[in-house]
Amino acid sequence: MPEPRVSIVVPSLHGGETLSQCLQSLSAQTFSDFETIVVDNSGTRAASVVSHAFPVRIIENSTNTGFGAAVNQGIRASSSQFVVTLNDDTIAHPGFLDSLVAAAEQRYEIGMCAPQIRLFGDDRLDSAGMLLCRDGSSKQRGHLEPPASYKRLQQVLLPSGCAALYRRDMLDEIGLFDERFFLYCEDTDLGLRGRWKLWECMYVPAAIVEHRYSLSAGSASALKAYYVERNRLFVAFKNFPARELAAVPFVSALRYFWHSAFLLSGRGKAAAYAGSPDGHAARLPWYVLRAWAAVFPELPRLLAERRAIQRGARMQTRQFRRLLSTYSISARRVAAL
Repeated sequence: MPEPRVSIVVPSLHGGETLSQCLQSLSAQTFSDFETIVVDNSGTRAASVVSHAFPVRIIENSTNTGFGAAVNQGIRASSSQFVVTLNDDTIAHPGFLDSLVAAAEQRYEIGMCAPQIRLFGDDRLDSAGMLLCRDGSSKQRGHLEPPASYKRLQQVLLPSGCAALYRRDMLDEIGLFDERFFLYCEDTDLGLRGRWKLWECMYVPAAIVEHRYSLSAGSASALKAYYVERNRLFVAFKNFPARELAAVPFVSALRYFWHSAFLLSGRGKAAAYAGSPDGHAARLPWYVLRAWAAVFPELPRLLAERRAIQRGARMQTRQFRRLLSTYSISARRVAAL
């Protein structure tokens, strides 16, 4: 049998009803030339919710290998023209795949597509592509805004790995997700590596998917605080031009200031963390120190990868700077969201 045009890779940690609903939404797609691969990081939970009426391949891991490693397993187990990553806590609208594939096939240079990701049960956006702060932090474009404000098919910086389409030729050229990230920001790293190679990303508003935001790790948790802080430094060291990399500590300090200011007024991500079950505001500086300390053992490899990215880049540094400027988000706004 010929290979399907699309492989959908669904990493799953909890299985259960959310995964079942995700797979049911895929069975209702108007586009049919695809396969579904569930990578089960729980080892046992996915099989119990997979319907025999809808063919799904399951890859079982005995331990949680992380988002990037799980998705990479699915990519390596497939050979289709396009790969779609989809969180197990999403529900795709029927025209989701049709719209993504149609957009990607407009031009070969389109290596990534970002769908319209809405918050589940809420007529507001989770993301319409991603934005990048000068400290390496990435945030959802249009987060909490009405979808009507983002209804135009257009280029964006990169997609959220929560729901994204990638061209296999791009992945073959730049490599897969960096598995050291474990959780968070690996999609930003992959997207920037693609942009350095002149691959483009399109935002496709007709491709709609609903997302239960941060269901696995929580929207503000100790786990998320640590990995987001560490991994945005990985992103910067690997992908930022020298001048932008030198500015990272200063922009970081500015973001910490805004986190503190918003915390005092009960707003922003720091306040959300302080109010979470495992949260305590006094611990936030500890997570920051841990994150910075965790970067130092990785520096030789990060800098070697940085040199390889720079050597193989087809985009000039000034063009990359312009790209970062076009799709930037301020440190204040990052702290506020």
